[in-house]
Amino acid sequence: MQKTVKDYIRTIVDFPHEGILFRDVTTLFADPRGFRMCVDQLLGPYAGLRIDKVVGLEARGFILGGAVAHQLSTGFVPIRKKGKLPGQTISQAYTLEYGEAVVEVHEDAMHPGEKVLLVDDLLATGGTAEAGIKLIERLGAHVVGCAFVVDLPALGGRRKLEAMGMEVHALCEFDGL
Repeated sequence: MQKTVKDYIRTIVDFPHEGILFRDVTTLFADPRGFRMCVDQLLGPYAGLRIDKVVGLEARGFILGGAVAHQLSTGFVPIRKKGKLPGQTISQAYTLEYGEAVVEVHEDAMHPGEKVLLVDDLLATGGTAEAGIKLIERLGAHVVGCAFVVDLPALGGRRKLEAMGMEVHALCEFDGL
């Protein structure tokens, strides 16, 4: 039986807190066949489309986004936690389970009219992705899609992004948290 991307992802029980099933993609990244399969499947729906930039969300989105950008022969833009980028930035706050966080992007990273693919490893509540989309749109660029390795549908992130008019592509789903 041929392996799927989901087969390369391990689950760690009670991390980072009791009751959480952590979906660890580092095992996927460490396997050359799994990683290649993942990157190919992430970019598959977007092959042939004009994509000017791939945006990766900190931190595992950098690994995936860089590989996808390379395969699409386009630029890569990181969206980072506040205070991590050296140049002039714009920022966007978003809500976490117990508070708020802020992400930033360089103000010259994208230009009006550019077509952008947003990439990350996991879609949970959609808060980080929503903040990333808002930053991209504030720079005048257009999000052509959002690609994730893992979707946790019970947490509602896909519904949130689709309600914003986003096309969402995820390689696999996991039940539970």
